[in-house]
Amino acid sequence: MTATVRDVVDTTAYRPRRSVLYMPASNERALEKAKTLAVDALILDLEDAVAPDAKDTARDNACAAARSGEYGRRELAIRVNGIGTQWHEADLQAACAAGPDAVVVPKVGSGDEVRALVAAMEAAGAPDHTALWAMVETPQAMLHCEEIAGASDRLTVLVMGTNDLAKELHAEHVPGRAPLLTGLSLCLLAARATGTVILDGVYNDVKDAEGFADECTQGRQLGFDGKTLIHPGQVEACNAAFAPGEAAVQDARAVLAAWEAGAGAGVVTLNGRLVESLHVETAQRVLAIHEAITALTEG
Repeated sequence: MTATVRDVVDTTAYRPRRSVLYMPASNERALEKAKTLAVDALILDLEDAVAPDAKDTARDNACAAARSGEYGRRELAIRVNGIGTQWHEADLQAACAAGPDAVVVPKVGSGDEVRALVAAMEAAGAPDHTALWAMVETPQAMLHCEEIAGASDRLTVLVMGTNDLAKELHAEHVPGRAPLLTGLSLCLLAARATGTVILDGVYNDVKDAEGFADECTQGRQLGFDGKTLIHPGQVEACNAAFAPGEAAVQDARAVLAAWEAGAGAGVVTLNGRLVESLHVETAQRVLAIHEAITALTEG
């Protein structure tokens, strides 16, 4: 017997992560501004955006923000300094105690590192809701990304570090990102093989709106769930790029209606186009994303 629309795919809860903005946790004005931004998630940064003499202040600010409950529906993550740095252990312990939605760790290179990080989070008393997000930004990480993504259920998101990847590859930043596509594609395959969310890397030129929009479109077409950002001015375009457009939503509804109308047929047509169960799964996913974004923005 042919499956109905409801039986075709077990649609899991979707949390929008279209726009994920890095904010330097040492900058109190930036943290205050973040409460007003239409961003899906914030990464309060203790690493690259923070000078060495401001690390302690940034840590205190980020943890206070995570405890405050003042960021509304925005997902809140804290990026700690990397494994092996002088700040890593104190960052990780403080972040876990604060209980944000996630702890982001840069330059994760293996499944063993993931398991060690999860053990350290548990030892630090991280609550169950605090996930691990792993940044993959080196050739080693690209080549072992499936191992990284599948190492622990606590790891829920992969974050592409495209600037570091370009540096490690001795590659140039060029439109279309051809030098990086192999690494990006390997990580996308790993994410989909393990059911892990994956976020595209940042776009560095905050004044190049056209180039940014093109890269957002490319990221969506490749299959990324969203994109990390470095400036509030990038949020609106990013949200639009990673949300289904009205035409896509209407087409998805039409696909599901045609499938239901042909109940038991196994294959139906819509305006001369073949519709099979795989198209129904895609349509369901589009509508699930659309409904989650609508609920988020109207809530």
